[in-house]
Amino acid sequence: MGLGRMNFIKAGVAYFAVVFAAGFVLGALRVLAIAPRIGEIAAVLVELPVILAVSWFACGWIVARFLSGQGAGALLAMGMVAFVLLMAAEASLSVFAFGRTVGEHLDTYRTASGAVGLAGQVVFAFLPLIRGKTPTP
Repeated sequence: MGLGRMNFIKAGVAYFAVVFAAGFVLGALRVLAIAPRIGEIAAVLVELPVILAVSWFACGWIVARFLSGQGAGALLAMGMVAFVLLMAAEASLSVFAFGRTVGEHLDTYRTASGAVGLAGQVVFAFLPLIRGKTPTP
């Protein structure tokens, strides 16, 4: 595999970085300001379309910049790189910032809000494949 074909790694890292930064800000807003007023699951349901919209636009720009004309494999690989980085970053934050064990972190996905968040993260992972096949407006 030539270096030019490895752009999916750069694209995945960039996609993760942009969306994680936005998600960090939105997550802090959700936890500190929104969830205390409307509850955790409602707050996640408010946040999810916003972060997916950020993901949609960031993904489109990054695909155009790094993977223009690439096939489905490169697009899917970009999403998987970003997804693995996201899962690792979330687990690290959970363990090091919130003092949870890895098992306790994984248990958060068993809650309603955790399951909704995980579903959004799976959509995030597949957006490069979708965006790569969707004309940019």
